[in-house]
Amino acid sequence: MKKNNFNALIFWLSCCGIFCTTTFARSYDDIIESNEIVVAVYRDYIPFSYQENGEAKGIDVALAKHIAKKLGVEVRFRWVTADENVEGDLRNNLWKGHFLKRTVADLMLRVPYDKAYSQLRDDIGELVHEQVHMFAPYHTESWKIIFNNQKIEDVSTMAVFQYHDIGVEVDSIPQFYLMSVFNGRMSKRTKQFNSVELAVSAMHEQKIDAVMGLRSQVSYYQHQLASPNYQLASNAFPNIGKQQWDIGMAVKSDYRQLGYAVTDIVEEMIASGKMKKLFEDHHAVYQLPGLYSVAMESPQ
Repeated sequence: MKKNNFNALIFWLSCCGIFCTTTFARSYDDIIESNEIVVAVYRDYIPFSYQENGEAKGIDVALAKHIAKKLGVEVRFRWVTADENVEGDLRNNLWKGHFLKRTVADLMLRVPYDKAYSQLRDDIGELVHEQVHMFAPYHTESWKIIFNNQKIEDVSTMAVFQYHDIGVEVDSIPQFYLMSVFNGRMSKRTKQFNSVELAVSAMHEQKIDAVMGLRSQVSYYQHQLASPNYQLASNAFPNIGKQQWDIGMAVKSDYRQLGYAVTDIVEEMIASGKMKKLFEDHHAVYQLPGLYSVAMESPQ
């Protein structure tokens, strides 16, 4: 073989090694033996998972650290940028890996926990989520509005936003909802921002009168504002679809033993009140998932 051809072959094989190498999700035994668990969390997602001066912070970060401690291993975070949908997030970060970086996590947090969703089938009848096991709902999420009570007396109905500006995160369900519900009557009053944080800042600067977002997020920012002028509304959201939904975790289907071990840890946290306190420590409203509410909520 000529030297140039040989060098070309070596270069090609090297490229294959770089671009085709895949780090697979690992079994429970492998995680314990390696003394490390890789947990996927969303980046720049206050108050759940974010970095401040190089330090990982947030509800999901603290939860992952607690899980690792109970398993007796160290935690390493895989910082996730949201894809177009949850299917893409699960594929890229849990069972297949992104085509540019074929690595995956052992455990992923903030995954929808819904039986119908987990059993979803494609147009030929195959399970969409066959590769993942979703489990351990650890809180119930919903939409919420925070408003400036110096501008709006009360928010008992969405109709008030025909007359008051309200901020939403761009390309979010609140944006699509406010732009279309009630024949688009609130579309001109709906102002779009790159994040809920920026929308809340605009409200604080008197540029808008309210913000719609996840209850956990808006309750966190309410605490950050530290002013009685900003209140959480009590209204419902007609025609929005699901008013609330459970959030849980996921592992690759082949490694359910890890899921069972983590489930035990999560259930102990919920039963002991540690999960609720974790949310309270981060100034976010916590709601017990329905799976546990009957057995664990104290009688009135």
